[in-house]
Amino acid sequence: MRFLKPSTIVSAHCDVPCGIYDPTAAQVAAKTVKAMYDKYAAVTGDDDKSLNSKTRMVLVKEEHAQKVKDELLILWTDYFKPNHEADHPGLGEKIKAACNTASKAKQDFDPSHADTLVAQVDEIAGIFWDTKKA
Repeated sequence: MRFLKPSTIVSAHCDVPCGIYDPTAAQVAAKTVKAMYDKYAAVTGDDDKSLNSKTRMVLVKEEHAQKVKDELLILWTDYFKPNHEADHPGLGEKIKAACNTASKAKQDFDPSHADTLVAQVDEIAGIFWDTKKA
């Protein structure tokens, strides 16, 4: 049984080994939300096939808007530290605003929400990559 006990105790400042955090999934999800708005607008029919397509697009839009929120919250709670916010004032508010925009994108079909979401997530991704340089 002694072989199951670790011989060295290690600790980390995050949940998992550093280097795996990445905002790309949030960016792809935000762009998917925008793509679903665009595809939905392109469907002109009101037959069963069109209705089915629109329904699926709404589902994908909502799933990806939620993914944006999930990915940003992981970055906020597990990656970003107080020194990151000190170097980038308002970072927490930017993440909160992007999560709120993702919620709005789930609630209705205003294309401006998708455009805003993409811009907000891209800004947060830029801050993330800036912190990786430090």
